[in-house]
Amino acid sequence: MANRVEVMLVEDDATVLNVVTDYLRRRDYSVSAFTDGLSAQRALRTTRPDVLVLDRMLPGVGGDELCREVREQSPQTPILMLTALDSVDERIDGLTRGADDYMAKPFVLRELQLRIDAMVRRSRAVHVTPAPFVLGPFRVDPAHRRIWLAEQEMTLTSREYELFLFLLQNPDRILTREDLIREVWGWNFGEPSTVTVHVRRLREKIEPEPRFPRYLLTEWGRGYRFTVTPPP
Repeated sequence: MANRVEVMLVEDDATVLNVVTDYLRRRDYSVSAFTDGLSAQRALRTTRPDVLVLDRMLPGVGGDELCREVREQSPQTPILMLTALDSVDERIDGLTRGADDYMAKPFVLRELQLRIDAMVRRSRAVHVTPAPFVLGPFRVDPAHRRIWLAEQEMTLTSREYELFLFLLQNPDRILTREDLIREVWGWNFGEPSTVTVHVRRLREKIEPEPRFPRYLLTEWGRGYRFTVTPPP
């Protein structure tokens, strides 16, 4: 990448911490490494990394708590959560707590690097910024990554913003989870539950009644469709 990527790694397993830190630094990433959540919590008061790579099980301040705090203070900081637990329920739970991505141990270092690169690339994306636009009750300012529902500005994580912007730019189009993984996450493959969780989180922020969505609809057996057209 053109600009050096700053990674904050929080991991209490010394072997994992050292191996990942050494691997990334040898590839010219700037890595600040912490073995506990409290030390990372203090550091995050004065610095904000390009990506936070966070072990879920930490002594003291746990990974879930740290993830929540970062989300409250800096909603668009990309967070990749690491865990030794690899069940679908655990992945979903980690994503619902605010992580943008999730990797189970043991993992391949090259894959970790690619996941980090994809997250940074999208957060730093340089392209022709679309003009502000209005769709139904939503007002969008892509240049400043801001979206309003009626007159209330929405608080969105980086991934939620990217997902919602893509949906707003493709109204009434049926999109499969594979489409969204490719276009929003920048992956050619990925865990479908990642999309499911982010759709659920987005519905909680845009729908008057998330259990009965009016904007972000499920097309059973096909995918999702975003619409502002009221039902007949």
